Formats: sequence, structure tokens, C-alpha cells
Amino acid sequence: MALPKEFLWGGATAANQTEGGMLEGGRGLTNTDLLPIGADRAAIAAGKLNNLERKADYFYPSENAIDMYHHYLEDIQLFAEMGFKVYRMSLSWTRIFPNGDDETPNEAGLVFYEKIFQELKKHKIEPLVTLAHFDVPVALIKKYGAWRDRRMIDAYVHYAETVMTRFKGLVRYWLTVNEINILLHQPFVGGGLIFSEDENVEEVKYQAAHHQLVASARVTELAHKIDPENQVGCMLAGGSHYPYTCRPEDYFEAIQRDHGEYFFIDVQARGRYPRYALKKFEREGLSIQMTEEDLKVLAENPVDFVSFSYYASRTVSSHPEDYEATTGNLFKSIKNPYLPSTEWGWQIDPQGLRNSLNQLYDRYQKPLFIVENGLGAKDQPDENGYVDDEYRIDYMREHIKAFKAAVEVDGVELMGYTSWGCIDLTAASTGQMSKRYGFIYVDCDDEGKGSLKRSKKKSFDWYKQVIVSNGEDLTSPQ
Repeated sequence: MALPKEFLWGGATAANQTEGGMLEGGRGLTNTDLLPIGADRAAIAAGKLNNLERKADYFYPSENAIDMYHHYLEDIQLFAEMGFKVYRMSLSWTRIFPNGDDETPNEAGLVFYEKIFQELKKHKIEPLVTLAHFDVPVALIKKYGAWRDRRMIDAYVHYAETVMTRFKGLVRYWLTVNEINILLHQPFVGGGLIFSEDENVEEVKYQAAHHQLVASARVTELAHKIDPENQVGCMLAGGSHYPYTCRPEDYFEAIQRDHGEYFFIDVQARGRYPRYALKKFEREGLSIQMTEEDLKVLAENPVDFVSFSYYASRTVSSHPEDYEATTGNLFKSIKNPYLPSTEWGWQIDPQGLRNSLNQLYDRYQKPLFIVENGLGAKDQPDENGYVDDEYRIDYMREHIKAFKAAVEVDGVELMGYTSWGCIDLTAASTGQMSKRYGFIYVDCDDEGKGSLKRSKKKSFDWYKQVIVSNGEDLTSPQ
């Protein structure tokens, strides 16, 4: 048994990490525009440091990124040459509504994306569009305090209705919120949240999460009304949790950590809050405001499919202080002695992808979609911009083998695979360009300097071969 013929191979990017053109074409500021590279980035991402005004002494990587705003025709041509069946991308909310809740949309922004979708269609590439990929209009952060306020729901739904109506027939695969569980780990990135000293941080995060979940359900309902052909998915920052030892309490720690991440998808895929989440709110005294209408909307509008990112597994213990921690990953994890690590300390675990696919499919019984997976590495180009990235090929080959086994042996229903950063982009975690994921090298450094010239890496021809063979030929090109 092989992958289905209609399997969607492709790549993934995000507007804030590729587009640039920050204030061009009438676009407004978004939260990730105000994430500088450097020492303050982590505190701002966590909502601990207020940075809602641009400062001259900061360098903001998203301001220009890789300037896809002016290079999208060239980039899509390269995606088409690789044979992409699907391209996962996001819209910049503030390119459509500069203040987030403007009465009328910015026509220049709509035309920009319309041209992209028409170009993709010309090359028979399906767009998979994320409506909010670490994207909260700064004007709404100032006006409402971002997703802590339920008025954000109507603003988001209006934005979604506008683009889904405008792009009907051009886009049929939608994701509502990227890595929705990141809201708990980087609240400013995931939800535009900035905390004051007297706030109950956990309560604010979960209240914001509730508003995002209701907004997602309302948009799912809307998408099906606008076009019955639309399919709407949720998106999880995924990864299996392993108990560090066979101590029962370590195993239970892994279960609890799974609960902490699956909570969002339990609501989006099943239509109701899981009992463990309600018990958590009760146990910790978290007062989360929910209306009967909220619960009705959640119940009646589960997503059509479940998508997720996978880069590494995580190892947990009931006594984490006794063990060495990994570095470089947003999710706290103990170093697994059986796994190698990337240059950024992320542990490489293809089997963990197969494990995650089985866990998610067993849990939800809905089609799955791997929408992010890849290796961040320091590539060394030659004088022509060519990179011999056999290490990336090795990483991806083993992960493709793993998901093929999940489909062909385990029976998991998998719609497709979009590798992360199919073209080099600024890293979400650090803002660096030097943490590269792409099949396409972009001449740009961590300070935003370079020609922006695009050039093919060794992995470019390899992935082209993988796609044309539908995953059957994973050998390295000579």
C-alpha cells in the first residue's frame, strides 16, 4: 500500500516570516512586527515586556523578512518547479484590515493575495491558508487588550468572512489559528497578550484561549456556508511526550503534559471542553467566562481535519530537576539520551512523528495534515549560493518514512505534508535568518543584509524527486 494519489505534497511559510513590505500597500502593524531580534525578544514574546511602539535601537526581522511581497512570482515559480501540490501560507490580517476592525477592507491587500492565489492556481498548486499565524493587529491590542476581550471574536470573524467571500473558488483549505497552544507558552506571540503585575496570568491566557476557540468555531460555520467545498482545520504545535523512566508518576506526568497541549484540539475537534480542562479551571480557581451560545457554537462546528507541526518529541519526568534539559525548544523537555540533537538543541526523533500521528488519529478519528516539519540548520553556501544540505535530506527522509509507515502500516488517514520553511525565512523562535529550513537559499543574514537572491540547495532536487514519485523515491541525488 502506498500513499494515496491525491496526497498533498508541498511547503509552508508564514506572512510575518516571509512577506516584508511591513507598511506598504496600506498594511497596519501586527504583534510579530514588534518582535526584535536579541535579548528582549523572549520577554516580549511572553507578554512580560510591553513593546507596542517601534524603537530605533531594535532590529525587527519581519520588517523586510525575505521580501516575498516583491518576490512572490519568482518564489511560486520555484515551488512549481519542485512540483508542489499545495502551498501553506498565511494572510496578514493587517494587510486586509490595517486596524483589525476597520469598516471596509484595504483593497490593495485583497488584490495582493488574489494575485498570489491566481498564480498558484496557474501552476495547479492548492493554497492552504492560515487566517492567523502569530498575527494580532497592534491597534486591537491597544484597543481591547487583544484576545482577552471577546470583542476580538467579531473582529476576527469579520476579517475571515471578508477573505473567504473574496477568495471563494481560489482557496478551499483553511486553518483558523496557527499552533493555537502556543498561546500558553508565548502569550504575546499567540494572542497579543501583555500582562500587568496584578493579573491572574493563567486566567487571562485561558480566557483568551476560549475567545479564540469560539472565533474558530464561528469561522468554521461561516466557511461551510460561504462555500460547501471549503475544508477547515485546526492547528497544533505537536510532539509526543515520553516518560523519562518507567516510574508510574513519570508516565502520569506525560499524560498531563499531553492534556496541556491537546486541550485546544479536544475542543476544536470534539466540540466540547474535556473534563480534565474543566477540573483544572475548578482546581486552580480560574473563572473563565463562557456563554451558552459559546458552548452551542463549539458543539455544532467541529473542524473538518486536524493539522499539526512536528519537529521533535519531548521527554518529561515528575522530577525534572534531576535531569539535564534540552536547549532551544519552546517546550521544556529533558534531554533524551537515545536521540541526537540539532544545532539549536532540538532532538531528532522520526519515530516520534509516527507516534504522534497514531495518538492524534486514535484520539480524533479525523483526517490529519502535517503542516510543519523540517530541520533548522546553519547552511554554508558556495560562491553560487548552492548548499550541499545532505543533513536536511537525511532528516526529512527519515520523517517521511515515519509518516508513510503511519499511513501504510498503521492505517492513519493523512491528507498531506508541507515542510516548514520551504524557502529560507526568519525563524519564529529567534528571528534569525541563519536558522535555515529551506530547499531554497535566500541571501540574507541575521541583520537583514544581503542581495535576497534565491538559489537552489541540494534538497531542492531531492524534494522534487520525492514529490514526483509520491514518496517512493527517497534516495539522494548524485
